[in-house]
Amino acid sequence: MADSSRNETDELVAEVVGTYFLIFIACALVVVNKGYDNVVTLPRIVIAWGLVVIVMVYSVGHISGGYFNLAVTIAFASTRRFPLLQVPAYVVAQLLGATLASGTLRLIFTGSHNKFAGTLPTESTLQAFVFEFVITFALMFVIYGVATDNRAIGGLAGIAIGSTILMNVMIAGPVTGVSMNPVRSLGPAFVHSEYRRIWIYIVSPILGAIAGAWVYNIIRFTDKPLREITKSASFLRENKNKRESTK
Repeated sequence: MADSSRNETDELVAEVVGTYFLIFIACALVVVNKGYDNVVTLPRIVIAWGLVVIVMVYSVGHISGGYFNLAVTIAFASTRRFPLLQVPAYVVAQLLGATLASGTLRLIFTGSHNKFAGTLPTESTLQAFVFEFVITFALMFVIYGVATDNRAIGGLAGIAIGSTILMNVMIAGPVTGVSMNPVRSLGPAFVHSEYRRIWIYIVSPILGAIAGAWVYNIIRFTDKPLREITKSASFLRENKNKRESTK
């Protein structure tokens, strides 16, 4: 979560840069794979996608909070862990970074190598919607846990988030093109004017992220370690039993 004492301009620039490199790497893998006869295998795509998230979280996460994701930003705002008034600025920054990254790829890869790097379902709309909801739920659940719960190991946040994305891409990549982030789909869509079933990649990740944040928020009922909770519960039961026995 971004610190309100930071300069807002610095935060927005960090979000633009972080989102730019995240989308550039993720989409470049797709373009290279399509334009050069599938030279990049799925495991390589998965590893690179997870690594770029880890790198950017540790690089600029301390400046802007390392959101880089429209759905994640909205989910944090829905639980009051992100200022609602800052959401529009962050969303614009993320959209700008994603669009610039997609535009850069369009300039680099021309002719037969210019391929659409956005997201299109390979199966039914319902299947793609459910897939995107579930994987975004999982991503947000992990992010919320490592970013807001002081019982989590904060220093490993980037690795936990990157590993979750790695697993999600491995599972959903061949089915949905894997988004988990509306700007990952909107950036290429803006540049290539390709909007078929784009609503799936906007609505589903946002709903999945909000659900993931709220579910973790509900189960995190205390900041105390489990052993302290257990001791407290036992102590209360013993006192209750003593009071009842003296009646």
